[in-house]
Amino acid sequence: MLMEQVVCRENMLAAYRRVVRNKGAAGADGMTAGELWGFCQAHWEGVREQLLGGTYCPQPVRKVEIPKPGGKGVRMLGIPTVLDRLIQQALGQVLTPIFDPTFSEQSFGFRPGRSAHQAVRSAWSHMAQGYRWMVDMDLEKLFDRVNHDVLMARVARRVKDRRVIVLIYRFLRCGMMEGGVVSPRVEGTPQGGPLSPLLSNILLDDLDKELERRGHRFVRYADDCNIYVRSKRAGERVLRRLERYLRERLRLTVNRDKSAVDRPWNRKFLGYSVTVHRRPKLKVAPESIRRLKQKLRDTFRRGRGRHIARLIAELTPQLRGWVAYFRLSEVKGVFEELDQWVRRKLRRVLWKQWKRPRTRARELAKRGVDREQACRTAYSGYGPWRCARFSALNRAIPTSALRRLGLVNLLEEHRRLVSPC
Repeated sequence: MLMEQVVCRENMLAAYRRVVRNKGAAGADGMTAGELWGFCQAHWEGVREQLLGGTYCPQPVRKVEIPKPGGKGVRMLGIPTVLDRLIQQALGQVLTPIFDPTFSEQSFGFRPGRSAHQAVRSAWSHMAQGYRWMVDMDLEKLFDRVNHDVLMARVARRVKDRRVIVLIYRFLRCGMMEGGVVSPRVEGTPQGGPLSPLLSNILLDDLDKELERRGHRFVRYADDCNIYVRSKRAGERVLRRLERYLRERLRLTVNRDKSAVDRPWNRKFLGYSVTVHRRPKLKVAPESIRRLKQKLRDTFRRGRGRHIARLIAELTPQLRGWVAYFRLSEVKGVFEELDQWVRRKLRRVLWKQWKRPRTRARELAKRGVDREQACRTAYSGYGPWRCARFSALNRAIPTSALRRLGLVNLLEEHRRLVSPC
């Protein structure tokens, strides 16, 4: 039976290692991942008996709100207790081999062996074949609006162990705690639990199958779904019909404010956009650059008063990770421009650390700048950002000096990582 596979020792140990590795915040009971092993040693036999007997009841999730990227509203998370995360992880490990092989080839999110880069490459291939209109479809608050009965009917198609079905249903229905008060939950699958991504894929697999039945070219990554067509008229017709299908069959709503039929180069997908060429080139979407700069600004702000080498050491993992994600970009100018922006911000930090004009003139002269030019620059009335562009400051703090301190060359890093579509 399926529940026996869930609670077997090997599966539970693998789930425990995953939960501990992911760390994460404590749930409503305050237990941390570091305390889970001791709790299991003392209480696991009782929990196991409840799971096998079909009587286990999950605790309410803890409500947490985090700002959405770009500062546009907040995203609501439901953080399960660490014990419930362990059980959800164990469930997911058993259910994934049952459901994943049946999913569409054009579904890439939260699936083993699949990645965002594969989704981007697939989208690019559709555009390169002449499908130069895109239906960018946004589902309104997917995780908050999932209909439990619709979802459980799809789970029950392949899961026959009633104990597993009841346990998943209880995870969906367990309340949400905020300020010590538990609110009942009648719809949605709270983001924050290990099982939620798999459940969302199970629900949206019906959408994938419908798109395949209609012969559409599409790419879906979690709730981000793009359909590629040859004309605007065809795109508008597809959006209308899918909106009706989602409403009637899956009880989901399309967010018309965020959905659109548009050219791919006017939209973004997983942080990427494309050029207008007949054979489009992948590029970093402007919004992705703005998000990175905002994140780095916070790092630069924290770097005031610290040695520049320590600040660079903090920046380096962020920059390397960003370049690694956008290594598919064929438009390389953005990496050089961003590299210049980072160097200018670092010079600005040093300029502000020197504070007084006399100190600035002395530091510039010490670094080889002509005395007269050093004084003229130090006593200028311009702000730090403008001064960071002055030739005197560039000569005093050359790029080579920043490289020796560990600053990564973004363009060279991209060239090292680049792989063709």
